[in-house]
Parts: sequence; structure tokens; C-alpha cells
Amino acid sequence: MEYFEKTLTVTEDDLDDLHHVNNVRYVQWIQDISKAHWQAKAPIEMQEGVVWVVMNHHISYKSAAVLGDVITMRTHIAESRGATSIRVVEMYAAKTNLLLLRSKTEWCLLNKETLRPTRISDAIKSVFTKEVT
Repeated sequence: MEYFEKTLTVTEDDLDDLHHVNNVRYVQWIQDISKAHWQAKAPIEMQEGVVWVVMNHHISYKSAAVLGDVITMRTHIAESRGATSIRVVEMYAAKTNLLLLRSKTEWCLLNKETLRPTRISDAIKSVFTKEVT
């Protein structure tokens, strides 16, 4: 499997009333890294006729992040079947490597024109299943 990583630094806008990263912000970051992975790895011509939509999120919060924390986000595709794909996102405190969050999101691939589910091709699967070197 191939991992895709990004880092970010927690800002004041990311915080809730308890001065921890807001759960809604984590969901946004899950979507952001998922989109970034797709756009970074899939050729433009592959991206043109399709769009990914979320079917469900399962998120386990393990520890809190606070202002100034650097977070390493890592994602990969765990499985793909038919028109759906399960994407795992993990977030770690960069300084301690402590797991902050682990999510599994079920995504559905749609034809961009008809907005109907479309089978994930072997070509799309191969973009995300190359071995890490």
C-alpha cells in the first residue's frame, strides 16, 4: 500500500471551547488530505470524469491536539470494491509520534456528469496500491 503524508500546525482557529482541536476541524482535515492524495497521485485525465463523495466516517479520537502542535497526517486506501473505497487517515503529534486520531471513511466514486456510482477501475486502484519505496 502507498501512504500519503502532510503536516500542519494547529492554529487558534482550529480550537474549540476547551482549547483542543475541534472535532469538526479533524473531519475537515480528513477530507482535505483525502482530496490532496487523489489530486497528487491520479493523473488529470483520470480525475476529469469522476468525483468522490463520502458515504460515512468512523473516527476514533485517541488524544487531543492543542495550539501550536504540529500534526503529521497519513492516509492510504485500505480496500476498494465496486464503486466504494475505504480510506484510512491517521494523525500523529509530530513531536511525540502519539496517535491523535484514526479514521475509516467509506467513499463512493461517482460519474461527474450523471452523479451515479461508477465502478473503481483497475487503473484507479493501481494509482493507490503501489508499494512504498
